[in-house]
Amino acid sequence: MKPRPFDYVRPDSADEAIAVLTEYGDEARVLAGGQSLMAMLNLRLADPSVLVDIARIPELDSIRDMGGRIEVGAAVTQNKLLAWPKLAEKLPLVAVALPNVGHFQTRNKGTVCGSIAHADPSSELPLSLALLEGEVVLRSRRGTRTVGARSFQLDMLTTAREPDELIVAVRFPIMATRKAAFREVARRHGDFAIIAIGAVIEDEKTARIGIGGIAGKPVVRRILLDSAKDAINALANELEGYEDLHASAELRRDILRNLAPVVIEEALACAA
Repeated sequence: MKPRPFDYVRPDSADEAIAVLTEYGDEARVLAGGQSLMAMLNLRLADPSVLVDIARIPELDSIRDMGGRIEVGAAVTQNKLLAWPKLAEKLPLVAVALPNVGHFQTRNKGTVCGSIAHADPSSELPLSLALLEGEVVLRSRRGTRTVGARSFQLDMLTTAREPDELIVAVRFPIMATRKAAFREVARRHGDFAIIAIGAVIEDEKTARIGIGGIAGKPVVRRILLDSAKDAINALANELEGYEDLHASAELRRDILRNLAPVVIEEALACAA
């Protein structure tokens, strides 16, 4: 199947892109890397009248250390962030999560912000942003606003972005610790995760864990390390999970029970 006809606009600035979104509203879709959008167009799961291509807007293609947060522009590809020299130092969780995103070829085109905008519940980058308590920066003619990651992703493929808003960047808080780990279970490397789990050790007593693929949006919880196994079992019992072609809800909960303790132990074993 092929997409329905649409107009294509390639603005030279974020303001020009916002002007198109203001004019077309729900009829417009933003194209950055297109790794998810093109498939949706071909399957006619998305049917826009105009595509707004932001991939070549220079002001959106930057990684900035803001002194407490790392800001990643909307045109930054996943491989560009992965190759950023300070990634392992500043964002060790993202450094171990990013290699699980698709394949080298798709990461050359796919963008960090595009993955977060797509809001797939099994996607690694929305999970990482939620686990690190990051935020999304949205701009429109009405101004600029920031939305916390957990409030931005509302449900499966659903976000808090308004039709006239452009995601111009996401911001990851710089991590105070390097004790972080990430694992996922998929049918093949690069496939959608059946379950993805990240862990960050906060101090000698607590950790934050994030789970993707078991609910309509990433699930993030703080747990006590001395009762981690009981907390994980309770969380697995609490989460209903969902069924799809890849796994049953019961299998997802079983993977969570068995994999989460491994991820926590790997995070604890990291050098401080």
